Amino acid sequence: MLQVEAIKQILKILLAGGLIVGGILIGTTIFASKQIDHWGDKLQSVLHHKN
Repeated sequence: MLQVEAIKQILKILLAGGLIVGGILIGTTIFASKQIDHWGDKLQSVLHHKN
């Protein structure tokens, strides 16, 4: 019985860690895409004004 409880505890820790890492990856991806979009807007503005 003790081994089953230990396995459950390890699985809970792994699940929590996976959710945390997944959240960080999603947040970073969203932030990066917004930055790239912003840089694209600036580049488009610069190119548009030169023509």
